Amino acid sequence: MTDKELLELAAKAYQNAGGTIHEFTSDLWNPLEDDGAALRLAVKLNLHIGIEAESSGAITITWGFDAGGEPSGHIEITAPADGDDYAATRRAIVRAAAEIGKDQL
Repeated sequence: MTDKELLELAAKAYQNAGGTIHEFTSDLWNPLEDDGAALRLAVKLNLHIGIEAESSGAITITWGFDAGGEPSGHIEITAPADGDDYAATRRAIVRAAAEIGKDQL
C-alpha cells in the first residue's frame, strides 16, 4: 500500500471516530511525518502501542478489545536497526489506523 493510500484510510478511520481534519493533503495532515498528528490518531482510535525498540526493534499496535481483553486487531513492525524509532512508531500507528479504515469501507 502506498503512503497516500495509508493516509487516506487512516483519515477515514480518524474522521469516523470523531476526529477533524480541516484539509486533507499529505502536506497538512500527515501522521507519517508529524508526531502530534500520529498521537492524536492513536488516542482517537484507542490504539495500544507497545515499543521494544531497544531490545528487539518491535513495535506492536493492538486495538478493539473485547470483554475478555482480546484485541480484534493487531500489527507488528520492526524498526530499522539504525533507523528512526519515532518514524517507525508513526508508521505503525498509521498502518493500524489504515486497517481500521479498511474495515469501515
